[in-house]
Amino acid sequence: MDNPIFELQDAHFSYLGRYPALRGIDITVCQGEQIAVIGANGCGKSTLLHILDGLIFPERGSFKAFGKELKEDAFNRADFSRDFRKKVGLVFQNPDVQLFCPTVKEDIIFGPLQLGVEKGEIQRRLEALVGVLNIGDLLDRPPQQLSIGEKRKVAIASTLIIEPDILLLDEPTAGLDPQTTRCIIDLLIQANESGKTIITSTHDLHIVEEISDTVYVFSPEKKIIKSGCPHEILADEQLLRDNNLLHIHSHRHRDKSHIHPHTHLEHHS
Repeated sequence: MDNPIFELQDAHFSYLGRYPALRGIDITVCQGEQIAVIGANGCGKSTLLHILDGLIFPERGSFKAFGKELKEDAFNRADFSRDFRKKVGLVFQNPDVQLFCPTVKEDIIFGPLQLGVEKGEIQRRLEALVGVLNIGDLLDRPPQQLSIGEKRKVAIASTLIIEPDILLLDEPTAGLDPQTTRCIIDLLIQANESGKTIITSTHDLHIVEEISDTVYVFSPEKKIIKSGCPHEILADEQLLRDNNLLHIHSHRHRDKSHIHPHTHLEHHS
């Protein structure tokens, strides 16, 4: 592949040395790709993104970032840490992890201030994001008083304002209303069209075709069980069923209950 950014080979990780989270992961991410990582809750999607963001490191196997083996001690060097954080941005599954300042505005501009971005440039970026995300009326509010959808928008803004080359997003549309979901999907499409690499973990199958060119399916055993183009993956109902990615609905007809699976692939704005 051309211009590999991340390379994981036979990567394993467990929490506290006892609770496996990833088992033998092989994945290569190249510049400009759109990747979706799908799987049921607890299959290792978040752990993978945390490794790619340099927050944790494989216990076994190798992890290369930008062509070099990446180890924890690399982040002890201030120049490397700052350069990596400028290139790679993670939106956490729980937005409260990212929101800790007294006001929304302070949360959004915290990252670029820490990375030494000039204040005038920060203001320019802030104004652009406020317009796109329609969050101008939130800037002076405490993050703790926002709805989950508002918090998620602010968390995304706090990552986008850094203007990283690689965006890692952990369940960015979980629990959101259709209009906010549409806004976030459009942002990701625009970011990729501008050359950014986008890696999104999700179990919301209806957004996968729009936000990815390649899909990796994680199994409950914390392994990548299959990868391919979105159409191929989403058409494989047995694969989705086996990996807990189909919704089961019950309907009652003439005093009898019937259940059937479906994928919620249709998405309406």
